[in-house]
Amino acid sequence: MSESVKEKDSVWSIVKLGLILAVYAAVSCAVLAVVNNVTAPKIAVNKIEKANKAMKEVFEAAEEFVLMEDTEKTSTGSITVGDVYLAKKNGNVIGAAVQVSGPTYDKGTIIVGVDLRGNVRGMRVLELSDSPGFGLKANDPTFKLPNGQTFYGQFSGKNAKNGFKAGENFDAISGATITSNGIAALMNAGTEKILYEFTKLGLVSQE
Repeated sequence: MSESVKEKDSVWSIVKLGLILAVYAAVSCAVLAVVNNVTAPKIAVNKIEKANKAMKEVFEAAEEFVLMEDTEKTSTGSITVGDVYLAKKNGNVIGAAVQVSGPTYDKGTIIVGVDLRGNVRGMRVLELSDSPGFGLKANDPTFKLPNGQTFYGQFSGKNAKNGFKAGENFDAISGATITSNGIAALMNAGTEKILYEFTKLGLVSQE
């Protein structure tokens, strides 16, 4: 076989391999697109259902939650505060809930409810990707602090106007200081947003 023929065969082999890889890549992309189109709506619905359930858990007295108009998601540094939902009972506003995401040891998302007096009605951790056995205790219902409460349960009843600082007005998780400080930052950002919106609407109670 001549050198020119060998060269042509070699070039064709490379071209053929490239075409095969291109076809595989195109098929893979098409399959991923189809899978994404099928699963994305389900994932979105699951997230909404999880958030709705969490809102009810952080504000049990509320009968319904209504998206607050004329407000939008805000970002402060690496923390994102989502839409504010007004908590209503018998048609009257009794508080609000908001979802907040940002860095912890890794990253987390919480939802917090605040009444018109500025008191936290509840907090839940929706997502947390911190260290197993340490940071993840923030969302573990079986984990109890020395005060006998869960980490997230200790926030109920605290006045958001005082802010949140680990080790001062709430107990940090031993061995997970960074996670505790991250949750504090999320709590501060979320409750400040709610109190700001209350003030705009003249809803702040002086009781």
